[in-house]
Amino acid sequence: MPNERFQFTGSDGQQLAASLDLPEREPLAYALFAHCFTCGKDGLAAKRIATTLAARGIAVLRFDFTGLGSSEGDFANTTFSSNVADLVRAADHLREIRKAPAILIGHSLGGAAILAAAGQIPDAKAVVTIAAPSDPAHVTGLFKERIEDIRKHGKAQVSLAGRPFLISREFLDDIAEHGLMAHVAKLHKALLIMHSPTDDTVGIDNATHIFVAAKHPKSFVSLAGADHLLTGKRDAAYVADVIAAWAARYLDPMAAEQPADLGEAARNVVVRETGNGKFQQMVTVGPHRMLADEPVAAGGEDSGPGPYDYVLAGLGACTSMTMRLYADRKSLPLERVTVTLKHSKIHAQDCTECETKDGMLDQIDRTIAMAGALDAEQRNKLMEIADKCPVHRTLTSEIHIVTHAAD
Repeated sequence: MPNERFQFTGSDGQQLAASLDLPEREPLAYALFAHCFTCGKDGLAAKRIATTLAARGIAVLRFDFTGLGSSEGDFANTTFSSNVADLVRAADHLREIRKAPAILIGHSLGGAAILAAAGQIPDAKAVVTIAAPSDPAHVTGLFKERIEDIRKHGKAQVSLAGRPFLISREFLDDIAEHGLMAHVAKLHKALLIMHSPTDDTVGIDNATHIFVAAKHPKSFVSLAGADHLLTGKRDAAYVADVIAAWAARYLDPMAAEQPADLGEAARNVVVRETGNGKFQQMVTVGPHRMLADEPVAAGGEDSGPGPYDYVLAGLGACTSMTMRLYADRKSLPLERVTVTLKHSKIHAQDCTECETKDGMLDQIDRTIAMAGALDAEQRNKLMEIADKCPVHRTLTSEIHIVTHAAD
């Protein structure tokens, strides 16, 4: 997916590093993503969720909070309130350069910050939290053995995820003052809460507190088997897919409309690497978007059908459509067609009908099931029609593929 990197001015004047993941076409909506505590915009979960959402037509702005990643400033001088203010500023900047975010997404403490900031982002219609604490002060449990030193000396270095961070007394005081449930109670936006029941960093009870405090429309999705940081690729992709499907209900209906006819070029099949995994591809056909991948055994992530799967799908769909057209034209009692296909390699010498007798050949096994009160003659005729479908003819005829290098 296209990606733009730039900076914008944060709430305290520092330049914050941002990344905007864009779909191939005009976005259905824009989203703002808040990463977890001490993480960054390029963390695994943030990047994977953003790129998958972009593949689903939703542009995503993610950025490094002050003092983290490539952003300016000193992390020790930040607070939960300053993070919330930076989120509001990010939404303002997105509104200035593109369009205001309709979706707000926050991971872990970023989820709490999103809930606190949502009331100051009026354009947002849908809010999503992922593994978010119901009380921002929950994060202090990560360094509870150093809290006394922080209180005593004003600042103290703590180790989080194996990295040193300086935490200030102001951070503790500020985070203790936030009554997050008050923000949740008056959210007035659709809310999706996503949490793993086995999260050992932020317990599932936090999701319960947020859900109970929120007004409808609200939804909860269990991320069974996922860890707190969503380090599994499938978990992050699942989160993004659910967000895209859920948020569509709350977006401006006009935003989701696609042009009725963009001409012949709009139906071109475009295949482009996503950069997620070794083989994953985004397949775009007009307004339709699909993933292609290889199975895990072949080095892929199995995030979508493989290349031969799409070939078989094309043949199967064409077969069924051709049979349906004939049955309707002849008024045959065909209720439903089911086509099952399999691709394999066989030794040429084992094929009595093939001209080639040496080496290996591709073989497609196609099984057609027909439901309906059809007699034997009608079934035989439909089987003959199946072999006349255009894709079948293409695959069994000479094919001329012309390859050009793009400018």
